[in-house]
Amino acid sequence: MSKSERYALLLRQIGSLIAGESDVTADLANAAALIHAEFGFWWTGFYLVKGDQLVLGPFQGPVACSRIPFGKGVCGTAWMRKETVIVPDVEEFPGHIACSSASRSEIVVPLLRDGEVLGVLDIDSRFLATFDDEDAAGLEPIASLLSGIL
Repeated sequence: MSKSERYALLLRQIGSLIAGESDVTADLANAAALIHAEFGFWWTGFYLVKGDQLVLGPFQGPVACSRIPFGKGVCGTAWMRKETVIVPDVEEFPGHIACSSASRSEIVVPLLRDGEVLGVLDIDSRFLATFDDEDAAGLEPIASLLSGIL
């Protein structure tokens, strides 16, 4: 199965899971678990906007940073820009916040509704240049679906 087919399947699976559940934490936890298990990423999770910070939400992987300010790190930059940010080498990203020294590349997809960022989907890999435009194209519909429950 191609990467794009795997993302399409994940979108359908997540859609089915959230259709029968009204709890946001449960929905985001299951979404993180599905994405993480399907691709074997190092860290997969959500940060939710609370005031002027992103606050850690449901995730899979090692311990993470609890709060990220607006415009800081990859997550805060995706929030500020209101667009997906792909980082092939986190050590080359100005202001990268190193929650784990094992993380080498990252993709962050904002959860947007009516032009407002409600949170971000953050995925880290232990390998350089893991993420590309195909990942963005697969994750953005998932983020759009999940933004509807926030």
